[in-house]
Amino acid sequence: MVRIKRTPLADQAADVLMERIRAGEWPLGARLPGETTLAPQLGVGRSTVREAIRQLAGKGVLETRQGAGVFVTALDVTEDWDAVLQRAGIISVIEARIAIEAEAAAYAAERRSPQALRAIRKALSDRQEHRGSTEEYVDADMRFHRSIVAAAENPVLLELFDSFVPRLRQAMIDMLRLGRSLSEDEDHDAHADLTEAIASRDAEVAHRLSRTHLESLKAALQ
Repeated sequence: MVRIKRTPLADQAADVLMERIRAGEWPLGARLPGETTLAPQLGVGRSTVREAIRQLAGKGVLETRQGAGVFVTALDVTEDWDAVLQRAGIISVIEARIAIEAEAAAYAAERRSPQALRAIRKALSDRQEHRGSTEEYVDADMRFHRSIVAAAENPVLLELFDSFVPRLRQAMIDMLRLGRSLSEDEDHDAHADLTEAIASRDAEVAHRLSRTHLESLKAALQ
């Protein structure tokens, strides 16, 4: 027997409001009509309208401002970040790495503390010791690059990198298993040179080396 699931009225009302926003009835920044206007339009009670608004506010589409009303703050529901990353191809992942890590490398060169530099050097050494296993090597590589982002002393960049790691890790494992990578010596030299640029506080060189290395990985896949 097929069971028909009843969708709560608030969910249905939220869907209708979202459709009207997508259709352009209320542009970004617009104030929605009050509950007494929306309720009869939607064919529901005011409490249902409030719940629908609460749902869309939780998704970042609407914002309730005390004493002012309800305003449109986004024209669509933002897709879950994890879902975006899971769908992303390896090339897209590497391009995102370039955007995050090249800037982080420059900031790390400018801001790194002695403790942060020691962490980078240790991560570089550990990276060489895990060449035997693809998974362990990728994990060590992630720790190296994270140590650079951490040295940049920008919590937003670090949060972005950390949220990115699961998809990034899988992309790098896939790439190595495809045999698409630099030679071991060339790869190690690129990471060692980047470490020395950060140690020398040369932000321009650090930025260039980080970008060049990641661009070479991207080229190897194309």
